[in-house]
Amino acid sequence: MSQEEILAEKKKAIFESTLELVRENGFHGTPMSLVAKKAGVAAGTIYHYFDSKDTLIIALHGYLRSRMFKTMLDGDDETRDFESRFFTFWKKHYHFYVQNPNALYFIEQFVNSPYYERCPEKENDRCQNIIAQFLKTGIETGVLKQMNLKLMSILVHSSVVTTAKVSLTKKVEIGETELQQVAQVIWDGIKQ
Repeated sequence: MSQEEILAEKKKAIFESTLELVRENGFHGTPMSLVAKKAGVAAGTIYHYFDSKDTLIIALHGYLRSRMFKTMLDGDDETRDFESRFFTFWKKHYHFYVQNPNALYFIEQFVNSPYYERCPEKENDRCQNIIAQFLKTGIETGVLKQMNLKLMSILVHSSVVTTAKVSLTKKVEIGETELQQVAQVIWDGIKQ
């Protein structure tokens, strides 16, 4: 393994440990020393990558968003009809959260914390940009209703988050049929 790969693995271990600890203890209950211990790295190693816990938390948010958007857009085919793209997009978003529950809980805490306000403006915009850009295309082409784009983005994203949380907590069994039904309700609400 090259030195670059070793460093990348250490950074990934730091991120994964932070995710687990934040889910268990929240942001304030997750000191850098605990992250280092859980990740199996020296405290100095963390400070090699991140000069503070704030920097780590903001970087982790960007990392998670990048992974999520890559997953959601993987295999997207702009030549397909908008409706089928919407269902694929919505379900991939859902599956990302169900397969990465620590990411779901981290992102929820992050956007409702002062960290979100400290995120560089471009990074904040990027958080909703892919969803918004996709929906904007639907509005502009007349497939979706004329509606405040930000509100429509929030509606779609929150339906994904809520469905994933219900599934993860096992409050309701969510199979493919239920998943299709929820996505259909959202689609029916926003389509022209």
